[in-house]
Amino acid sequence: MTAKPVGTDVRLRHGRFALALSFLVQGVAFALLVTRIPAIQDRYGISDGMLPAFLAAVPILAGVGSVLTERVVASVPPRLVLRWTQPLVLLALLGVAAGDQVWQLAVSLGAFGLSVGALDASMNMLGVRLQRAYGRSIMLGFHAAYSLGGIVGASLAWAGAHWDLSLLVSYLPVVLVLLPATLVGSRWYTDADTGSATATPTPTEGRGAPGSAVAFRALLPLCLVMTFAYIGDSTVSNWSAKYLQDTLGSSDELATVPYNAYMVTTLLGRAAGDLGVRRFGPVAVVRFGALFAAAGFAVVAMANGAWAGILGFTMLGFGLCVLVPQCFAAAGRMFPDAGDAAVARLNIFNYVGFLIGSPLVGALGDAWSYRGAMLVPMLMILATLVYARSFADGAARYGGGHDRSRAADVG
Repeated sequence: MTAKPVGTDVRLRHGRFALALSFLVQGVAFALLVTRIPAIQDRYGISDGMLPAFLAAVPILAGVGSVLTERVVASVPPRLVLRWTQPLVLLALLGVAAGDQVWQLAVSLGAFGLSVGALDASMNMLGVRLQRAYGRSIMLGFHAAYSLGGIVGASLAWAGAHWDLSLLVSYLPVVLVLLPATLVGSRWYTDADTGSATATPTPTEGRGAPGSAVAFRALLPLCLVMTFAYIGDSTVSNWSAKYLQDTLGSSDELATVPYNAYMVTTLLGRAAGDLGVRRFGPVAVVRFGALFAAAGFAVVAMANGAWAGILGFTMLGFGLCVLVPQCFAAAGRMFPDAGDAAVARLNIFNYVGFLIGSPLVGALGDAWSYRGAMLVPMLMILATLVYARSFADGAARYGGGHDRSRAADVG
């Protein structure tokens, strides 16, 4: 085989580190926003009736941002989209903290939603390209960085709430640290997807190939799995504390444990997940994740006490954590000539699941029971088994102990 130039290997390694930093920063920013929603509501005097409209606007606009990104990358490399949208996300977060009128909040959240959609899409585009350049699974590692950022952001938010700090005092130091870090790190982003960090893809090599190149029927199974995964995730984030307290009779303090445990096991599962994909292949990993997550929901539904419920939510972290990264990786393999378009379209279903999950479980819980409501996302996750073959390696041959021999180990 022909070895790649050392300089190319170094640029790929730098690109991988820079992209991981971007995922981490995004995790911090998003966690800082969603975990301080009560403080945001108090600052702007938003009623409980109006709050859902503001919260729903963010994922809806993020979906719009993802669609627009598909169009933009037809002429602008994804690395440039990422370079300039991440600062916009951080500045929009700061805008949420700095305003004092509802219209200012609306503008800031609108900017946050649009830029988050572009950011999520471009980050995963670059992740798919880098994985192709490496010739082995690295996608879960990027999402592990996002999970770590979420833990850091939630911890910072807790500290701000604990010390009764204003939103501006909580957010400003974080933005002052992360904004220059992302601008410096963006110098090493790479669009490489063919094993060369200096390669400039043509439009038919994934940079905005015509939309007709992405057959929605083929992408649909991944879209469904993405939606199911985020319905499961939003169930944990929105209902785990209430379920533990109201259904299982836990204390206020103990009710905070399930989501923290879920976040930690999500991080651990993603940190080790790439090794599993390389050893057993993506289909086996997705099947295991779906079965483990379904078992977690079953434990939650049948729990007879708080600690049994916590065990179930902890299992969910290990199970759900592999599904979303593997959806993006599979989309890149499925459409090697239109990977960016496939990733942008698939990313929309991230927000679809987020929008559906919380209202669905809440409505079922009120109309039926919250134990029964937990069985609905369980069945959706089990449906992933039907679509598991869509994650097959195909000609790319990532994982399963058969990484492509032409790919050098670059870190």
